[in-house]
Amino acid sequence: MPATPAWPPKSAPRLFVAETLAAGTSVRIEGNPAHYLTRVMRVAAGDIVILCDDVTGEWAARVVDAGKRDVVLEVVENLRVREAVPDLWLCPALLKKDRFDLILEKATELGAARIQPVVTRRCVADKLNLERARIITTEAAEQCARTALPELVDPVKLDALLASWPNDRVLFFADENGGEHAAEAFASLGSKRAKAAILTGPEGGFDAAERAAIRAHPAARAITLGPRILRGETAAIAALAVWMATAGDW
Repeated sequence: MPATPAWPPKSAPRLFVAETLAAGTSVRIEGNPAHYLTRVMRVAAGDIVILCDDVTGEWAARVVDAGKRDVVLEVVENLRVREAVPDLWLCPALLKKDRFDLILEKATELGAARIQPVVTRRCVADKLNLERARIITTEAAEQCARTALPELVDPVKLDALLASWPNDRVLFFADENGGEHAAEAFASLGSKRAKAAILTGPEGGFDAAERAAIRAHPAARAITLGPRILRGETAAIAALAVWMATAGDW
């Protein structure tokens, strides 16, 4: 007796869409996503596509029409609700484009709830193309079968970040001059629902005045990521991984 085909097919392509999804509704895919479906994945009428809306979760949708410029799908069935995400913000200093791209991708994979880029005195960049950055985080989420996207916001200068910091959110500061051991500091939060953030530096690190200002902030706790000096992108990814292992949802 032949095996029952998997539902939905494991080979079904995945896409995030802007519309809030519901069974029986119609979704039209245009632009680059439509090109991906028709030219790369070669979908045809009757095929299944997995859609996520970052609100209700993951849905199976059936292709109704695959044209040259757009793809029309009918939403069929809810497969998973939107995943719960630990309330952790990642606040990485802006880096060169390719290195910051890596942070965006890996922070999405690892489960950061929010990515808040920071501009410091030694940053080599002070701007971020948010549209391009959102494409990177969305593609990372699609590739890793996530149902949630990190909130991505405009870069802010360090002094403005500190001035507006919420009192109820711990700011773990990755200080190359030393601090509490990261794993022990994260574990000491004592609650999986604790509000936290991790601040990491640029190439060349924070200068003395910045370091003093961060350490003086009442919400800040300086942490160390070990005896080795890490590059900016490595520090951000490593700190996020340690947090997820000790205080997050791993």
